[in-house]
Parts: sequence; C-alpha cells; structure tokens
Amino acid sequence: MQVRYHKITLMKWKLVFITLIALLYTVSGDEHDHVYKEGDEVVIWMNTVGPLNNKQETYPYFQLPFCKGPSDVEHHHETIGEALQGMDLENSGIPIRYLNTESNKEICTKSLDTKDVDVLHYAIDNQYWYTMFVDDLPLSGTVGAVEEDTEGTTHSRTFYVYTHKKFIFKYNEDKIISVSLEHAGKQELKYQKPIDLTFTYSVSWTPTDILFKNRFDSLLEADFFEHKVHWLSIFSSFMMVLFLTGLVSIILLRTVKRDFSRYDREEGLTDFDRDLGDEYGWKQVHSDVFRQPPRLMLLSSLMGTGSQLVILTGVVILYSIIGDLYVERATILTTTIFLYAIISFAAGYTSSRYYSFYGGKDWVRTVIMTASLLPGVVTLIAGFINALAIYYSSSRAISFYTLFSIVLLWLFLCFPLTLLGTIVNRNWGSQSEFPCRVNPIPRPIPEKVWYAEPLVIVALGGILPFGSIFIEIYFIFTSFWTYKIYYVYGFMLLVFIILLIVSACVAIVSTYFLLNSEDHRWHWVSFMTCASTAGYIYLYSIYYFFTKTKMTGMFQTSLYFGYTAMLSFGMFCMLGFVGHTASTLFVRKIYQNVKID
Repeated sequence: MQVRYHKITLMKWKLVFITLIALLYTVSGDEHDHVYKEGDEVVIWMNTVGPLNNKQETYPYFQLPFCKGPSDVEHHHETIGEALQGMDLENSGIPIRYLNTESNKEICTKSLDTKDVDVLHYAIDNQYWYTMFVDDLPLSGTVGAVEEDTEGTTHSRTFYVYTHKKFIFKYNEDKIISVSLEHAGKQELKYQKPIDLTFTYSVSWTPTDILFKNRFDSLLEADFFEHKVHWLSIFSSFMMVLFLTGLVSIILLRTVKRDFSRYDREEGLTDFDRDLGDEYGWKQVHSDVFRQPPRLMLLSSLMGTGSQLVILTGVVILYSIIGDLYVERATILTTTIFLYAIISFAAGYTSSRYYSFYGGKDWVRTVIMTASLLPGVVTLIAGFINALAIYYSSSRAISFYTLFSIVLLWLFLCFPLTLLGTIVNRNWGSQSEFPCRVNPIPRPIPEKVWYAEPLVIVALGGILPFGSIFIEIYFIFTSFWTYKIYYVYGFMLLVFIILLIVSACVAIVSTYFLLNSEDHRWHWVSFMTCASTAGYIYLYSIYYFFTKTKMTGMFQTSLYFGYTAMLSFGMFCMLGFVGHTASTLFVRKIYQNVKID
C-alpha cells in the first residue's frame, strides 16, 4: 500500500509539472518563441525617448504626454543588462494582431493642457526621438517636426506632433521578419493653447522569402562596418605586429646572444683584466632585478584584475561570434556581468601567485583589494552618473532592486570565487624560485640619457598599442554612442589578438632598454608601458567627443566621459597585465641563461 501511495503521489507531481510546463508554454508564446498564429497579439513595447544628439540621455517614453491604447498595459521584466542600459519597456497598448490589417484605427485620445503642450514643444525643438521593440526587433521614430517660415524680416516656427503611426510588417509563414514605421497625421501645436489629440495607427502585412535567422541582416550597416578603411586598419596593424615581432626577435637572437657571449668571455679573464674591462649592461643588476617591487599589494591586485579582463574579453568575443548575441536585447552586457563574476577565480589565483612570488604575507588584504578594485572604480563613476540620472529623472537611473542584485552577485559569487582562487594557489600552486639571489642593499641607479628614463619609456610605450586599435575604437565608439548594431566580432577578435601581441612586444623591448641602462625598476615600468595605452584611449575619446558628436548638457557629457573612464581603466589593467607578464617571462629567461658570480 505504501509503495502504491508513493507511485500515486509521484504521478500527481508529474501531472502538476506537465501542467505548469503547458501553462508556461502558453504564457511564453508569441514574442518569446517568435512563433505566431493568425490573430495572436503582437506587443509594441515602448522603450525610451530622448534628444537625437544625446542618444544615451534617455527618459521613459510615457513621461511625454502620450496616451496608451486599450490593450493591457504592463511593464516588461528587464534583465540585469536591460536595467543597466536604461531600458524601460512598457506595453504601448496598441492592439495589433498577427496578419490583421488595420487602417487609421484610433489608439486613444489625450487632452493636453498648456503644460503638456510646453513639454511637447521642448521635445520637438530638441529633436526628441523614441525607441520601441516589436518581437525583439528595434524600431525608432521622431516625436514631431518643426517648420520654419521666413517672410521678409519675420521669422516664425511652427511645431507639429505626429499622431499617426503606420506599421509595415514583413512575415514568413508564422514569424515576423521585419517591421518599419512611418509617421503621418501632423498636428499643429500652438504655444500655450490646450488641445485634444487623437492618436491613430495603421498596420499592413507583406509576405517575404527572407528566413527568420537572417532577419537582422537588414539592420546591420555593412557599408559602415565593412568599409575598406576597416580592412586597411587590420592590415596596418598586422604589419605593425610583423615589425615588432621582428624587433623582439633581433633583441632575443642577436643582441641578447651577443650579451651572453660578452659575459661568458669576461668570465675567462683574470680579476685584473676584468677590472680593466668595461662591464656594463643588464647583467650588472642581476642582484636587484628580482627585488620586491614597491606597492606590491596594489600591483598584485592590478595583475589579478588584468588577467580576469583578458580572459573575459576573449570569451565574450568568441561567444558573440558563435552565438550572435546582438540579436537579443542587452544580452552581451548580461553575459559579460555573469562571466566576470565566474572568472573572478582567475583574478584571485593570479594576484595571489604574484603576491606570494615576491614574498607578500598579508594575503587577506590582497584578496579584498583584488575583488574590490574594478568594482570599486566602477561604483564610484557609476554612482556619480546614477545620481545625475536620478536628478534628471532619466531611465538611466539604476533601481534599488538592480543595485541590490549586483551587490548580492559580488558578495556571493565574485568575492568567494576570488577567495577560492587565492586558496587554491596557496595550497596547491607551484612556486618557482628566482634565478638570481637578491642583495639586501639596492644597487645605485646610474645616470642615463633622457629617453631611457622610466617616465619617457612609459609615455612612449603606449603609442604603438594604441596605434594598432584606434580605428577599431572609432567603430566601437560610433556603434555604442549612435545605436548602430556592432556585429563584426571577427574584426574585434583579430584586433584583440594583435593588441595583445603588440603590447607584449613593446613591454619586452622597453624592459630590455631599461635593464640595459642598469635600471632595475622594471616591474612597474613594464606594467605602465602598456597600461599607458589607456591614457591615449581617453585622449582620443576627448577628440571624438568634440569632433564626431553633437552631445550637449551636463548629464550626457558626464555619461560619455564616465563610461569612457570605465573603459580606459579596464584597458589599463588588461594591457598592464599583458605587458608585465611578457616582461616577467623575458627577464626570467635571460637571467636563467647567464652565469652569475
């Protein structure tokens, strides 16, 4: 009887589970699986509205005095990526049905008072535009238009608001392939005069042979992203890689080999002859080259963060190439956040390994600094931007729920994984020894020519890595700040690989010149030589702001330079890690192969 009871109970749970799945399938039909039957509702999700020149300065669509249609009005439940990008999806209420044609059908009627008219005047005068989504397809339109009339010495401006939306759908069997929007119904808005506006819409459906998997192709601007300039930039960067790898090869195969021969020859001289010889070069700093660098904890944290960002960037680019993440709203940002949290293990492992390699003892503070370094910088910048967004009532304002979710993600995923990486390295990581012993007293650094000074090397070192990517940065900036869909991740992968190779080569060359001038302060120099590329990226962003955009206002300007500062800091950590890692391998190699007294 007991067995029979358990079987009946199990069957009941199976029935409940199947019922829930059926209900979920029913609820998640239409735009969730992109499959429609004739008469199914096609939801028009209104997103945000804002100035045309300040495309990242966005506000909820219904902050403007527009009305909603008769359909059920509800908010779309955003992902964390959509929330961070300021998306505020709300059902427009326009009752569109799949394959049902409509003509001049009323949506709603709105009575505008003088304040509402002034709001629309301001929006039209500042070229406000709005965005919406239909079956995950982005769509945009303008609020209204201004007509200027000049007769003699008089100049007048007439403001019109568009009250009619015409949706033109293309479909293939049971799927929506494309949708476009046309405006009509210009209604004049007279200054401070109340008016009643009736909003209408029309819908037309046209069959097409375009496959569903290719429906985003019409939204991709191939003429821009696949321009010959893009290809030429890749070619020039590749030639730079050949030049630098050739230079590094010369250093490794000829210059360093000649140094080895000279040092070996001096080993055979008597003490008297050796004193008369001219010993010089990187061998003279062998007792200082593996000395613990100043601010070891900070450098270890930067190395850990940099390793995390290198892995994250490579994984996201590859995932974007394979998965076409641009076809889903904010999927790339959401994916990046969770991958960043997961890859925190690498940050903890790398920082702990570097810290312990140079004899660091305070590993607890190192873990906290590593886990908090990048999130702390982002929090400071994003906090300032979020305060402005709240003040301006922008949709960019991050809600408490989203902030709470991010804090929980850091507390229960990022920090524990960083700690786990540290524990794994401390208990199971292999520790290598220095090729040379370190003297307790540092060797004095001799005077040298001005271009061999660390500051000069750092300042000049970032030019070549920046030169290999600045064309790609232009395309990325243009994509992000003007809402173009960036899809050429194959280009980005090539540029990313080229950037890593160029950075490694520049770091090796800079480290060799510094050590050859008998200066043992190579740790921070090798890191900062490549990390200085971030400074050139930020300088380029200033040039781009004033020459390529028409952005105005405190909020948009802060948003632009704040986001660019986050990007630059990420590049600072990432390229610094690449440069210092390459230099560490180079230094260990050359000092392993030289005879030390």
